[in-house]
Amino acid sequence: MSEQGSTSPDLILKGGHVIDPAQGINDVRDIAFNDGKVVAVEPSITGGAGTTVKDVSGTYVTPGLIDLHTHVYWGGTSLGIDAEEFCRKSAVTTAIDTGSAGPGNFAGFRKHVIEPSEVRILAYLHISHAGIFGFSNRVMVGESEELRLMDPRTAVEVVEANRDTIIGIKVRLGRYASGIHGMTPFGYALQVAEEVNLPLMVHIDEPPPSYTEVVSNLRPGDVLTHCFRPFPNTPVTPDGKVRPEVLAARDRGVYFDIGHGKASFSFKVAEAMLENGFYPDSISSDIHQLCIDGPVFDQITTLSKFMALGLSFEEVIKRSTQTVSNILQRPDLGNLKPGSAGDAAILSVDKGTFDYTDSSGQQRTGSENISVRSVVLNGRWWHSNSG
Repeated sequence: MSEQGSTSPDLILKGGHVIDPAQGINDVRDIAFNDGKVVAVEPSITGGAGTTVKDVSGTYVTPGLIDLHTHVYWGGTSLGIDAEEFCRKSAVTTAIDTGSAGPGNFAGFRKHVIEPSEVRILAYLHISHAGIFGFSNRVMVGESEELRLMDPRTAVEVVEANRDTIIGIKVRLGRYASGIHGMTPFGYALQVAEEVNLPLMVHIDEPPPSYTEVVSNLRPGDVLTHCFRPFPNTPVTPDGKVRPEVLAARDRGVYFDIGHGKASFSFKVAEAMLENGFYPDSISSDIHQLCIDGPVFDQITTLSKFMALGLSFEEVIKRSTQTVSNILQRPDLGNLKPGSAGDAAILSVDKGTFDYTDSSGQQRTGSENISVRSVVLNGRWWHSNSG
């Protein structure tokens, strides 16, 4: 193909092996970007005098990755990490912050982190007034344990003022997050989600409440994160089967997200679920200050762990692009269709012996590991690890 219409592309990636599950593309193609959007994916594209051309042959080119579970309110919460530093290393071009901020401090999150960020940041708003405010090595306060912090009225107001950024409501449930209150905080979050017509993302740790009680109350489009968490509160029965309530939830349209994190992912549980044919809808890192130096490290390592469990490269990319786009109801993200956001990940798959650790300290060894070579963000060559 020659120049794109009367306007030359800003950037062309040439010769990469394109993996775009949303379009069923798994072949060598060129990709052209203009004005921050994808404009073409074809066997050969020629630019003009003002076009930057990057030879990416020998690499895989995928849509920019979407991490459905991050904590990037850096400086505003003790668990927040720097979004741009993390995303450069992980080829993540859209980071979904999951409840770091609540209705009482979302304005600061937006002004000081979201708006200045080159990386796209979307957010689930926490039902608790100050979000996840007491999460560090020295202080651990379950924000859902204090019911006086439940702030549904203000949450509705904040959502209505930030529809461009807030994509759902977050609540954390479990012994560490909500103490003895079980499903009570869920009731507050559900009322807000229904009032503003947005989905829920629900965190689950140890009981109470039980895994089955939580999934039984989720609606189509809601997300259960930490879905492959270790005992207690796992989706697996003692005889290694998927709990019937979990299967029923998937059948009615509930999404299951990994949300690895510091304490929320088990190889043993993942193996049992995969053996039963139950695959996660999305693979996410749950990156924060207490897991960025291990066991999570980044989104790329999280994807590589699932390759060690038997998923193909294309399957893990799909669960960080196309399926997340479906969860977010954002068809402009997670694919390389002309007109979509001009985001791309340039990756390699290294061969060797690689050891991986889950949240329980259990290890598995894989023969492949994903590495980030470069990133395209909003149609610009944003980052390269190869000079």
